Amino acid sequence: MNNPPLVSIVITTKNEAKNLENCLRSIQEQSYPNIETIVVDNASTDQTKEIAKRYTDKVFNKGPERSAQRNYGMIDIATGDYVMFLDADMIMAPEVVSSCVQFIESDNRFVALHIPEIILGQNYWSQVRRFERTFYNGTVIDGARFFKKAIFIQVGGFDTSMSGPEDWDIDKKLKQVGHIGLLPDLQEANTLKSWPLNQFISERGLDLNKTGYASVIFHNESEFDIKAYLNKKGYYAQSFDTYINTWGKNDPDIKNNLACFIDTLAFF
Repeated sequence: MNNPPLVSIVITTKNEAKNLENCLRSIQEQSYPNIETIVVDNASTDQTKEIAKRYTDKVFNKGPERSAQRNYGMIDIATGDYVMFLDADMIMAPEVVSSCVQFIESDNRFVALHIPEIILGQNYWSQVRRFERTFYNGTVIDGARFFKKAIFIQVGGFDTSMSGPEDWDIDKKLKQVGHIGLLPDLQEANTLKSWPLNQFISERGLDLNKTGYASVIFHNESEFDIKAYLNKKGYYAQSFDTYINTWGKNDPDIKNNLACFIDTLAFF
């Protein structure tokens, strides 16, 4: 690609020293040549900022929640034509950014993209979560992760009054101005064979030598813990009233969002 557009990637952190380096390495190992890396931290007390500064000089502090961190990085700091965000425990396969740019520029209908996500982990419940997550890709349960920056600004970024459903909320705002595409995965790409993070992924439940995932995001959650999972979901649920009041309780997307949320909690 001649003169490839700049892609700004924002990682939000708070005490993520154990995860951040692999996330940043996966950005460093992207096949795409024009990336700006931005870390927006929320007053970490561990080595998060020191690790971030090994990979980028764009390390900032912002709070109080991840929505504000994302908006700050993607609107105030990012200089790219495209912006995307990652959590610190996410690892991008090597063709993610290249595939996103090619896909979104091939069709003017798309203003943002969902990226397939795969949950890592070897215990039984981690495998259940991995299977469960495959049904979300590209649905109202998913959330856009790659955006045309101008459109992200136009819709006002993430609603900072929400912590959890803001991912669903921004999808609904985006759909008012365009379409959200689902990035197709590139199976069996040669880049995976020599990818430095290949072994790390394999040790957490996926053998990339047998099944290729070249344009997905691996979510390196800790091995599934039911108590921690339910606590997180309970925290997210505190913002549901705000989300419902924004769009109305009879909105079909909201009905699907909440039905899936309730079903998941009932299952576990």
